[in-house]
Amino acid sequence: MKFRLLIVDDEKNIREGLAASLEMDGYEVVTAHDGVEGWRRFEKGDIDLVITDLRMPGMSGDELQGKLGAEAPGLPVIILTGHGTIENAVKAMRNGAYDFLTKPVNLDHLSMLVKRALANHELSLKHKNLLDELARNNLFKTMIGSSAAMQHVFDTISRAAPSKASILITGESGVGKELAADALHELSPRKGKPFVKIHCAAIPESLIESELFGHEKGAFTGAVSRRRGRFELAHEGTLFLDEVGEIDQNIQIKLLRVLQERKFERVGGEETIETDVRIIAATNKDLKAETEKGAFREDLYFRLNVINIQVPPLRERKDDLPLLINVFLREFSRENGKHIDGFEEKTRAVLYGYEWPGNVRELRNCIESAVVMAKGNIITEADLPPSIRTRSDKEWIRIPLGTTMDESEQIIIKDTMSFLKGNKSKTAEVLGIGRKTLHRKLNELL
Repeated sequence: MKFRLLIVDDEKNIREGLAASLEMDGYEVVTAHDGVEGWRRFEKGDIDLVITDLRMPGMSGDELQGKLGAEAPGLPVIILTGHGTIENAVKAMRNGAYDFLTKPVNLDHLSMLVKRALANHELSLKHKNLLDELARNNLFKTMIGSSAAMQHVFDTISRAAPSKASILITGESGVGKELAADALHELSPRKGKPFVKIHCAAIPESLIESELFGHEKGAFTGAVSRRRGRFELAHEGTLFLDEVGEIDQNIQIKLLRVLQERKFERVGGEETIETDVRIIAATNKDLKAETEKGAFREDLYFRLNVINIQVPPLRERKDDLPLLINVFLREFSRENGKHIDGFEEKTRAVLYGYEWPGNVRELRNCIESAVVMAKGNIITEADLPPSIRTRSDKEWIRIPLGTTMDESEQIIIKDTMSFLKGNKSKTAEVLGIGRKTLHRKLNELL
């Protein structure tokens, strides 16, 4: 990697001399004659280290250093100063500058300082990436489940992650599609590279092109400087397109081109940029059906759907409920400083009987609410969110004490049939009996 340095000094001979010396060390160097021009050059991007004089007309070096520190924390800034302004240079260091040098500059010392500053900066970035990685946790801590359905998901992720193939993650809202994307990146050879996410449904249609591909200064109203898009930021890493089904068809065409040619241009730009990005997309829509309706390009669908991972809804893996509930209970008890031992049996039955239309996200929110609202160390039904209690009441069959077995069977059949709006096939499936058996028992009730 070739580092790019910015030298800011109002004395032409000094800045050109420093630039020539550092270029001989193998760096790419750009220069600016004052703080204002230096800031403008920084805004164009791709600056790894700044060397700036303190005293300059217009924006001074310490003002420039302050703006750089606010915009790019951790960017190494080396201050140049005359003997009379050493105190100001020390002050700049307290405000975040890496080091300072007095004029005339010792070029050998500058070379050593630049090399050390860049090495420390790289080490700092690697450390931050490691902390971010640890914070995200690994696959088996974030995607919780021991059911057969989830074991199939884990197996697919493990086999697909090392490949370069595009992956489409499908499933209802709240099932954990983003966690699956996290796992795919962390188990891939690109693990140490950028993992860039974009929620396509959350970005206005007018801005999605700029977000994906970047833009040049002046490309549209408000484009005051060049900006790199998500494809550029994710170079050599992974780009996660969440809710990809929401992308406009005009953008779908441009997205297809990037997937086919690995090239794109920024909005308002003519430079063709090559990119090496692994694409993971997710959607809660049936994209195959969307292609049949003409709402989503079929060629793009096939490009994205090289490998499909279907994350099942919670109602189809209720075997995982006890594990999920206990994990969330521990998490939120610790977070809220409470000692919660568990649930009343009736409360646990409500949680197991509920269908969870909002999936794992809804379950997580429910347990957090219950922990916060709990008055004692046992969570009761009254501690659950009202929406869970109300809906669960409708999904229970109540059989009074003293009811005979035959009467109980009649109540179960009638209430199940009513709940399923008269659907006999579904009723037979839920009750675990054949349709002929159900018809016979219904005839007996008449």
